[in-house]
Order: sequence, then structure tokens, then C-alpha cells
Amino acid sequence: MTAPSPEPRRAGRPPRSVLSKDRITAAALDLIAAEGYEGLTMSGLARRLRVAPSALYNHAGSKQEVLGWVQDHVMTMVDVSAFSREAWDDAVRQWAWSYREVFARHAPLVPVIAVMPVTDAAGTLGMYEEVARGFLAGGWPEERIVPTIVALESFIYGSALDVAAPRDIFDSGSLGDRFPVFTAAVHSASVTGDADSAADAAFHLGLDGMITGLRAQLAAYSS
Repeated sequence: MTAPSPEPRRAGRPPRSVLSKDRITAAALDLIAAEGYEGLTMSGLARRLRVAPSALYNHAGSKQEVLGWVQDHVMTMVDVSAFSREAWDDAVRQWAWSYREVFARHAPLVPVIAVMPVTDAAGTLGMYEEVARGFLAGGWPEERIVPTIVALESFIYGSALDVAAPRDIFDSGSLGDRFPVFTAAVHSASVTGDADSAADAAFHLGLDGMITGLRAQLAAYSS
């Protein structure tokens, strides 16, 4: 008995890469990390995915839609679990450090995501929902919750960029003698550790100050 002959290969185009929201999002993150936000174009993303631009547009209608997916994906990395088990101020501290760590790894996204609407972004809205619940449970007036989150985010985003700043960002160079107080302060800070620890120390200092101020505001609201 002879073995059956294999079916002849069907004529036609070779199989195309299978695209998905997750695959497009991952490729967009890689492209932004490699080339910055300016490098994220639909044609560049299609090349990275090794597909025709028309195939990409069949899954994502625009660059803005892709950025929405990126925003949602990155926001789900932020740890909000402390808000369900800790006092609001302890939860804020853990959330802020996680938030800053995530965006320090994705610094090119900060200027984009900081001003991007969260409309229909389920992951992002889920993060904010947990934070808002934590503040409300902590006694915060409802109308003060969003301004407080925005104030904290402004500080967090700035610190995330600070992590990537060059170590000599405050070096006054040949003008040191003209600005001796600031130059001496920079030198004094620089001898305490490396650039990473300096960024961490600044974030720790600022976050402590913000939380202390927020505690005082909450006490005033409650009085």
C-alpha cells in the first residue's frame, strides 16, 4: 500500500503576519523607545511589524488610536493595589513610586500621555478608579480628588524625566564663579551619591512634602 501523495500547495500570496492590538501596541512601545515619539508614524510602525501600511490601518485607524492603546497598556503597569488595603497617604506613597518607576522606563511617553484624554481607555480609567476610591474612603471631598491626583501626577511625571536627566545637568561650567551659592549647592548634592540616588532622593523629598501638605489640607477640610 502506497502512502497518499501530499496535497499540492495552493497558489496565492504567502501568509501575512497576523496583527493584533497587543502586537501593534508592543511594536509601538519598542519604536518609541528606540526613536522617541517623533519616530512613531504609521508607516514606521508598519515597517517594524513587517506589514503593509494598509494592513496596519485595517486594525488601527490612526496614530492617535495606537497611542491610546499604548497609554492604556502602560497605565496597567502602575500598582494601585495599596488603595484597597492601606490608609490613603500610605497608598499614595506606594502608587507614586510605582507610577514614577513605570514612566521612568518609558520617559519618551511622558509629554504625550500627560496630555492625552482617557476617553474609552479602560485600563487607564481602572487605575484612576482605584485611586479615587482610596481618596474617597480616606475622607477626601469628592470635588478635591481629581485636582489632587493631577497635582501628584505633575510631580511624578517630572521626576520620571529627572531619572533620565544627565548627571551634570546643573553644572554651571565656566560660570561657576558668577553663581557661587548655587554651584556650591550642586557640588554638595553631587558628593552624596550617583545620579540615580540623587533622583530618588529628590523624589522622596518632594513626595514627603506633598503628602504632608495633603494631610494638612484634609484636616482643614474635615474641621
